Amino acid sequence: MRDKSKSLAVCSTLLSSLHDSRLVSPVEPQLEADMIPAVVLMTLLWSTDLQAQSVSPPAELSVRLVNGTTSCSGTVEAFYRGEWSGLCTGWWSMREVKVVCRELDCGNPVAESRGPLFEDGRRGVTLYSSCYGDESSIRQCDVIGGPGVCDGGYYHHVTCSESVRLVDGAGLCSGRVEVKSNQSWASVCEADFDRQDAEVVCRDVGCGAPAALQGGLYGEGEGQTWDKEFQCKGNESLLLDCDTSDRKHNTCLPGNAVGLTCSEPDDVRLVGGDSRCAGGVEWYHQGEWRTVGTEDRDQEDVVAVVCRQLGCGSTVSVLPGNTTRGFVVSCSWSESSLRECRRSEDLLPGFTVICSDLLVQPDIFLTDSMGGVFRGHQGPEMFRGYNFTITCSTQPQYPGGSFLLTFTGSNRTLTQPAVNHSAAFLFPAADDSHQGNYSCVYDNYVFSHNFSSESELLSLTITASPLPAFIIRHVVVLLTLLTAITTSSYLYYKPTRRQKRVNRVSSMDLDVNAMEMVSLSSRAEAGPGEERAAQGTE
Repeated sequence: MRDKSKSLAVCSTLLSSLHDSRLVSPVEPQLEADMIPAVVLMTLLWSTDLQAQSVSPPAELSVRLVNGTTSCSGTVEAFYRGEWSGLCTGWWSMREVKVVCRELDCGNPVAESRGPLFEDGRRGVTLYSSCYGDESSIRQCDVIGGPGVCDGGYYHHVTCSESVRLVDGAGLCSGRVEVKSNQSWASVCEADFDRQDAEVVCRDVGCGAPAALQGGLYGEGEGQTWDKEFQCKGNESLLLDCDTSDRKHNTCLPGNAVGLTCSEPDDVRLVGGDSRCAGGVEWYHQGEWRTVGTEDRDQEDVVAVVCRQLGCGSTVSVLPGNTTRGFVVSCSWSESSLRECRRSEDLLPGFTVICSDLLVQPDIFLTDSMGGVFRGHQGPEMFRGYNFTITCSTQPQYPGGSFLLTFTGSNRTLTQPAVNHSAAFLFPAADDSHQGNYSCVYDNYVFSHNFSSESELLSLTITASPLPAFIIRHVVVLLTLLTAITTSSYLYYKPTRRQKRVNRVSSMDLDVNAMEMVSLSSRAEAGPGEERAAQGTE
């Protein structure tokens, strides 16, 4: 305040001098010109001082990200009692991270990690906040116990997406696609967005592969529409890495703001249960798989979220786990994935969860040995009167079990034990009563519970045997047999005739040789004179 008064006094003195010089006595122009820069300088200093005084400090418990690679990544700091300090709270989830990203006008929360705060050599702020994920700032979350100062604990490193986000969805991996343009968020038209673009967006926001892509799926945006068309190849890491082009469509009709649902990331697994839906809970965090533990009061909610995230149905039972201790997780049951739950670095023993969809889905297929099955427009079709076999099979998970073949055309059901994880159901002759939908149900008793899994439906149509086709098929068989017989006869008789010709030539040669030998013998018995007479006669 003293510097401000001094600056004002100096400016006032200079301005008064300039004013008096103009009124009292003539001042040379050069002197007046020399005083102008000083006046301008003092005016600028005064203006800067006023601006500095007018800038208000950040609101209490505001947050920022420091020491990150982008403006949307870094270590979280909170403004508390006039200074910025790191957060040392032990309980945090991706819901709190989502609020931090929104407060800083970034996109979706992608990752969160933590480490010992004392490595920074600074004191931190204890902020036990509980957020729902839809708040605009951390200050709007429920703060339990009030902020305080701590000397230990853990800092939080947060990564948010920069240029894309999913809003108004059911979880972190679903929502309306919005792209940041000129410091504002714009929705994307469905006509300018395809499957390859969706793959990049899901990867950019830290989720799995795209599962659903539809215009208007998560409502319409209130702001502008993105004026470009993405040309992603599908292998880019960030949406900013994709090429863009001018839009082919000038307008985006209502209901066409693209909505995207991505699968949850593969960061949770169940191990040691011979099934992806049974075993000890592990969470992939900060580059390694770690055991998950929980308090007894939170166990039911945690395992419900685990089974939901893995697509394994509901919880059947929870068993004591191994002695390995893991970090503590607390859920409220409604979360889409485990990373939305609150997590603490405290250690508790792990546990084993059994989900309802323990058994994999069995397969069902149709076969026959007479060629009576063919592919129709509505699925497999069978000629009337032909026998056929429906086979049920499943992947080798657990020994034993049985297959139940259900038929929607009647109340009949057939049951056979599973032999080598399969069973075959034989039908001797197809008729109209066999037309309908079939399914295989695999039942097995494991982990002291009965489990079952049903296959997809097999729709079978029975049709009359076409007579021309039946006759042609038998004529073809007869012609094939005749051709085989003719070919065999030709191959047999051809060498026989050749052998006869050889024998005939050999016989003629023997006769000529015999005659020559008789002639020579006769000449030998006659005298020289007779031989000469014989030669003369010749």
